[in-house]
Amino acid sequence: MSRTQPGIEQHPDLLELRADYERASTTNRSQAVEAMALLTGTYLAASPWIVGFNALFGFNALSTIAVNNLIAGIAYALLMGGVGRGFERAHSRAWAAAVIALWTIISPWCIAGNVSTTRTITNNVIVGVIGLILALAAASLRPDSALRKRRGSPEPAGGLPRT
Repeated sequence: MSRTQPGIEQHPDLLELRADYERASTTNRSQAVEAMALLTGTYLAASPWIVGFNALFGFNALSTIAVNNLIAGIAYALLMGGVGRGFERAHSRAWAAAVIALWTIISPWCIAGNVSTTRTITNNVIVGVIGLILALAAASLRPDSALRKRRGSPEPAGGLPRT
């Protein structure tokens, strides 16, 4: 008579943690962070054409900063776009997005060529700071029950989550 053990996927603590993460991903704060991050990434990708530094100094070719912003904006939007879904992995993706935001801030001084004009610096610093704030906000999102357990607060009456 052999008895099979359920896998780790069926462990009650893991199931509860997944349910907590699912509840956290449906909060207004989580959805607002995700929406603003998607807009930030989209703007960063399109900023060379919006602000007007896609072809610096009259050249018709794309400048290196324009290509950088296009790639960084798409990557940022893809990383931050899944905060509401797959919340378990959102923490590490948010930290990767924070690195992209930091790169956006310093890129006008790091990219080869004469790309550090007032428009590129102003645009990248402002968008980078906003992106960094949103990425850190996404990294700080936690389920309510995990916070209550860490603080030692009792569960609300009736076992219902606080709203």
